[in-house]
Amino acid sequence: MNVAVILAGGIGSRVGADIPKQFVEVFGKPIIVYTIEAFENHPEIDAVEIVCVEPQIDYMKELVQKYNLSKVNWITKGGKDFQHSVINGIYNLEDKISNNDIVLVHWAASPFVTGDIISDGIRVAKEKGNAISSQPCYLLYGSNEGDKSTKWIDRDSIIEMGAPQCFSYKYIKELFDEAIEKDLIDKVEPHTTTLMYLMNREIYFSKGSHTNIKITTREDIDFFKAYICGTMCMEKEGIFHAKN
Repeated sequence: MNVAVILAGGIGSRVGADIPKQFVEVFGKPIIVYTIEAFENHPEIDAVEIVCVEPQIDYMKELVQKYNLSKVNWITKGGKDFQHSVINGIYNLEDKISNNDIVLVHWAASPFVTGDIISDGIRVAKEKGNAISSQPCYLLYGSNEGDKSTKWIDRDSIIEMGAPQCFSYKYIKELFDEAIEKDLIDKVEPHTTTLMYLMNREIYFSKGSHTNIKITTREDIDFFKAYICGTMCMEKEGIFHAKN
């Protein structure tokens, strides 16, 4: 079984909306629904779990019904940050899936994810135990005090991580079990990859894309609107082929 764990626990204050950014509507549909649909429509995804900011759980249930999101099997409460939301989602699945199943952790406000990114994450995680959607960096400069640069960084030594972040259930559950036992969870920046580095775990890369961004600002929402319009135009002209 392959389970998408959609993290909708944040408030998204940088967007400037009066609701969490994942629930901001774009052309009458909340961003989170676009994101869930990318997994809902993927043939390799068997189930979806939503880790939701608590005041929006009832609304999330309404959205599942309204948009016929049939693969959404579970909705559970989010945590105080990314890491704790992932932990809540993983432990909620403890008696629901098996050790060999794959979980794909993805941000609710990342609706640009494509089918080939999802498929490659599943493939690598099955082989290696984990897979982080990643892409190369093209041009990098070192920063001096934030307003100038005096050095260039070799782009081949840097890779940009994104989502989904994919794991065998056994791998991610044992990672958190050990981290909690050793009191490591709050010792690093609250992301699973930083915890993996702290615990000397190897991180494997799967396919990513520079367009697969997380919506963070109002400008990102405008970009998503343009992306949808462009996709609709290409579909109308018969020149767009969705990657599933």
